[in-house]
Amino acid sequence: MMTDQHTMERAMDAGLEHKFARFGERLAMTGEAEIEGYASLFDAPDQGGDIVRKGAYAGSLAKLESEGRRVKMLWQHDPAQPIGVWDMVREDDRGLWVKGRLLDSTQKGREAAALIQAGAIDGLSIGYRTTKATKDKGGRRLLMELELWEVSLVTFPMLPSARVAAKGDASSEAEDALRELAAALTGARLELARR
Repeated sequence: MMTDQHTMERAMDAGLEHKFARFGERLAMTGEAEIEGYASLFDAPDQGGDIVRKGAYAGSLAKLESEGRRVKMLWQHDPAQPIGVWDMVREDDRGLWVKGRLLDSTQKGREAAALIQAGAIDGLSIGYRTTKATKDKGGRRLLMELELWEVSLVTFPMLPSARVAAKGDASSEAEDALRELAAALTGARLELARR
C-alpha cells in the first residue's frame, strides 16, 4: 500500500526532466550557508543535445511569483529531501541564476554545505516539464518554454543514487570521514572527466 507521501512523490516526478549544470567558477559560497550560481545556461547544448533558449523560464517564474510559491531546493532531485530555500531565481542574459540558503537546521543542509566547501559537490540540476519545444536543423531540441519545479544540488548526473553518509554532531571523526569522501568524489569526477 502506497503512503500519501509516496504517491505525491511519484506524481511530482512523473514526466519531470532533469538538466545538469556544473558549478565550476559560477558557484559561490557567499556566506556560511549561502550559495549562488547558474542552474542553466542559454544556447549551450547539454549532454542530451537539448538547448534552452532565452526566455524559457519567464512564464513559469511569473506564475510561481503570482501564486506566492517558490522553486524548491532539493538534494539529488529527491522531493523528500528539501535542503534549503532559493531566495532568488531569475533569468538574465546568460541563463537561469539562483541564490539561496542551505538550511543548517537540517542534516542534509549541513552535509551539502560541507561538501560544497570541500569541492565534492559541483553541480546544479533543474527539474522541469517542457511546455514548448521545436527542433533545429540538426535535430536538436530547442526548449522554448519550461515549467520549472526545482533546482537540486547534485554530485554527478550519471550517479543519481550517490548519497553522503550522515554527518555527526561536528565531531572530528565525522569531519574526517566527510573530507575523505570529498576527496574520493573529487578523484572520481576527475577520472570521469579524463575519459
